[in-house]
Amino acid sequence: MALTRVYVARHGEAAYETQLITDDGGTLTELGRSQTSDLASGLADRSITHVWTSSRSRAVQTAEIAATALGCDVTVREGLREFGVGAFTGQPQTAQDPLASTFLSWLDGDLDVRVDGGETGADLAARVRTVLDEAAGSHPGESVLVISHGGAMGVGLPALAANLPRDIIRLHPLPNCGVVELAVDGGDWRAVRWVDHVVEDR
Repeated sequence: MALTRVYVARHGEAAYETQLITDDGGTLTELGRSQTSDLASGLADRSITHVWTSSRSRAVQTAEIAATALGCDVTVREGLREFGVGAFTGQPQTAQDPLASTFLSWLDGDLDVRVDGGETGADLAARVRTVLDEAAGSHPGESVLVISHGGAMGVGLPALAANLPRDIIRLHPLPNCGVVELAVDGGDWRAVRWVDHVVEDR
């Protein structure tokens, strides 16, 4: 089976419509649009044939700008969205992030921990994998771009590619429009590059 390349990128910088805790919304800033243009330019020689994206507006906007520059179509999938904030939805944001301890537990490998009123890390990883498997299976031997979110990528991608340390996002944070390059062959996923960090096989 032909090797498929999947480039997973975090959305561009966004401004949000509310100061309350939410995983929804977000409109790309001018910087975010510039970051997205740079993302597309950086992938121009990779023969991207399709763009897949989270359903969140900041991701959809990123995908549409990139797809226009790359000359391909966009598919939206809910499974690529950021992790849900559960019972914290609509609460005021504070200096003490109420979701931080749960996210850190996931990075420590405890994917059974659940956001209060929301999903577990295992739930998050499973839905991200489902979409990435679909994207790769729909474009065998090709290269595709996937637009998602920092938390979803930080938990979902190490659960997918065995050569990614589970807490790699701690050591190498994902900037807006930062790209993780993945290769898949017959359902076997491995990471090639995490932003500027070359990933070794383990």
